[in-house]
Amino acid sequence: MVKRALIITYYWPPAGGPGVQRWLKFVKYFKEFDIEPVVYIPENPHYPIVDESFVSEIPLDIKILKHPIKEPYRFAGMLSKKKTNTISKGIINKKEQSFIEKAMLYVRGNFFIPDARIGWVKPSVAFLKKELVNNLVDCIITTGPPHSLHLIGMQLQKQLNLPWIADFRDPWTTIHYHKELKLSKAAAQKHKQMETEVLQKADQIVVTSPTTKKEFKQLTNTPIEVITNGYEVSEDIYPIPDTSFSIAHIGSLLSERNPKILWKVLSEIASENKEFATDLELKLVGAVSETIISSIEDAGLKTALKTIGYVTHAEALKMQHNAQLLLVVEMDRPETRAIIPGKLFEYLAAQRPIIALGPKGSDIQEILQQTHSGQFFTYQDEEALKELLLTHYKAFKDGTLSIQTNAIENYSRRELTRKMAALIRSAC
Repeated sequence: MVKRALIITYYWPPAGGPGVQRWLKFVKYFKEFDIEPVVYIPENPHYPIVDESFVSEIPLDIKILKHPIKEPYRFAGMLSKKKTNTISKGIINKKEQSFIEKAMLYVRGNFFIPDARIGWVKPSVAFLKKELVNNLVDCIITTGPPHSLHLIGMQLQKQLNLPWIADFRDPWTTIHYHKELKLSKAAAQKHKQMETEVLQKADQIVVTSPTTKKEFKQLTNTPIEVITNGYEVSEDIYPIPDTSFSIAHIGSLLSERNPKILWKVLSEIASENKEFATDLELKLVGAVSETIISSIEDAGLKTALKTIGYVTHAEALKMQHNAQLLLVVEMDRPETRAIIPGKLFEYLAAQRPIIALGPKGSDIQEILQQTHSGQFFTYQDEEALKELLLTHYKAFKDGTLSIQTNAIENYSRRELTRKMAALIRSAC
């Protein structure tokens, strides 16, 4: 029996970045599993990253509802467009904040709770109540961030008596940048109250990592399911391996996501082996903090550095398949243990060796071990990291640098959609 699900999401094509891909891909495959999606999105959103290539992936036979949104970031952009886009991407540099940036963070954290899209909640509830009178659905799904969208789902659940699934692509109050929002005590408490209320009133919660599930289980008895992000099977990519010993990072690199241990180790190897210094290429694709670039240059690796701005998703996939090594970096902080970057799953599909750095207990480590796709290091594993890089470099020179992965198909978008569809049928 077909189930009709209303999906409330802020990020939708032409938005770029990882936030748009999760539900775009679910929607793409839902009908194979007897789920009919109805998608609700803002009519005039402010997206910090745009990727028109995603538009072609929207199924032509789905219903899309739109309603205008008043975007505070549009007005903030009049003061500083660069700073506004930086903050909205999550790139917050505590050490180099201007007065304007500090002011925007304070206003964002204390006047827009839980986030800058809170003003879309009330008009959305009114609009959807009218719309659903003639377009009945079996359940409501909200996905955040922005977590204000969960408030839309909570009100519709109450007023229309419909089952509600809350999907958390990232944590709420334990996300790494939450503490940087300069929250007053009252604002911090309000965030916690909202988070707890959403977690307790939802009929089903979905998270993207085991650690987030553990954290949320302390706040609610609502059923919680882990459905990670994933990768799209691409049959039209024909890898052309980089001729350099390339270490590629795809996606934003924040100021505090700075693996100085890696730059140090690479610098040591380069000083000990001139051929390595010539072969090495650090390929950073996407938004990169100036702090990261300075650290690399300070380590004497300026000639190896190649910064590439934002590219289309298709171009990013090609770069992943062509790289000799793929790099994942998370901050060395306990609250990032739950973060599994979307790029990790696309890295799995590229089947190139992965080097990951992050905090002890990171959920990334378990995935790498399960799939035999790479090695995870903490920021204290300097000797082990150096040893692995030397091993990989020798294999590169010998023409044998490769890996044999295991069960990565469990993370394909189609298989994950099968799991989400089963959950929807059960909850609705």
